[in-house]
Amino acid sequence: MNRDLIRDPSELRPDTVWTDTVWAWTAEETLADHGRKARLCAAALLPFCDGKVDWAGFAASIRWMQAAAARWNVELVLVLNADTGYIFNLSDELYGEVLRRFREEFPGQRFIAGVTARGAEGDRAFRAERYRGLIDLVQAHENCEVMIMTSRLLNELWPEKRRDAYYEIAEFLTHPALVHALEPAFVPWATPYEPWLLWQLAQHPKFVGGKISTLDEPHFLYWAAMCRDLGLDFAPHSGDDFGIATAIRCGLPLLIGAAVTGAPLICAAKDMWLDDGVAGKAFPTGRGGFDTRVYKVFEAFQSLEDQVFRLDAGGSAAAYKHSTAHVLHQLGLIGSAEAHPDCRDLRGADEAVRMAEAMVRPRRMAARLGIGGY
Repeated sequence: MNRDLIRDPSELRPDTVWTDTVWAWTAEETLADHGRKARLCAAALLPFCDGKVDWAGFAASIRWMQAAAARWNVELVLVLNADTGYIFNLSDELYGEVLRRFREEFPGQRFIAGVTARGAEGDRAFRAERYRGLIDLVQAHENCEVMIMTSRLLNELWPEKRRDAYYEIAEFLTHPALVHALEPAFVPWATPYEPWLLWQLAQHPKFVGGKISTLDEPHFLYWAAMCRDLGLDFAPHSGDDFGIATAIRCGLPLLIGAAVTGAPLICAAKDMWLDDGVAGKAFPTGRGGFDTRVYKVFEAFQSLEDQVFRLDAGGSAAAYKHSTAHVLHQLGLIGSAEAHPDCRDLRGADEAVRMAEAMVRPRRMAARLGIGGY
């Protein structure tokens, strides 16, 4: 290993890039963990039918995921009002209604709710209080966490000012919170965290972890390596829908919209990856180790999600929500494949056929292994 690479966090500077650190050069194989059970945080789709929320479909799709998690003894946390829940299209009234209806329907289910800036369209500078309205709506509930999603003016800040801005937002928090970084494939102006910024955010006692949504660079591995090597009390959650298996292999949490379409296979894979001696393993192999058929399950669900999250001509995966609706509609869980009426990220007229084709391999593997759910 090159001795010039940074491994001491005191040497990090706000402009340090990941490739100047040891954590950018850590092999995934060294992070593999067959003994740690990590939660699956599934970003629930908010479905629509005839331009209105399909509340029955919303509940049915959640129960479908819960059934998969229960069978494979996976801790499931639902993620509400994030990108898959159309946070950027929701009025505050509908945002609050989603939380109320969810809690009424699922009183004991833990959830994470996304929050972002509200009313900042005319602002010229970042104002932390723009986050407070949605934070207060979330914190009116218990057994939940807040996910601080980025916003344009927050993302434009240089690392030191951005750290200070997150700390300002934290003043409003009474519940545990996750920070959230993402790359331009999801939102054009977004940028992942620099290593210095991640280190700084991981020190804050109100931030229990963070989600990194990237499709083109292995930032989740950078986060995982840093948190492991420095013993940080901060849980990296992978939001990489193109590399779902990585988090499973590392024994770390997933926070993904892909769980809405791949829940049975993803839950099965999380259990299959564990060695027999792990407490709570649902289906031991009887051989002591993990079930090597899991590698084919990885391939099966990834083949589906690669189509759901495929990039459009502009390099954006944002229309994945429309593809997700098509899959859930074909599964009979929701009444229509409609997107939010104000959402402009839409797939073409052939999407039903494309998603039917994308489901062939996952359904075949699920049937072959008796996984069920499809």
